[in-house]
Amino acid sequence: MNWALVLRTGHALGLGPEQVWRLSLVEWRALTAANGQASLDRAGLEALRSRFPDLNKEAKP
Repeated sequence: MNWALVLRTGHALGLGPEQVWRLSLVEWRALTAANGQASLDRAGLEALRSRFPDLNKEAKP
C-alpha cells in the first residue's frame, strides 16, 4: 500500500491525517471511488434511518 498516496489523497479531500487513519475501508472506498454512482438520496437515507434508529429519541443535537 502506498501510504504517502493515501495521505495525499486524504489531504486533497480536506481530511487531516488522524481523520484518514480513522476511516474504514468502506468509507475510504466511498470517498475515493470514481464509479459515477449518485450520492445518498432521500429513500436511501430513510432506509438507513429505519435500519439504524436513534437509541435516545429525547436527545436533541
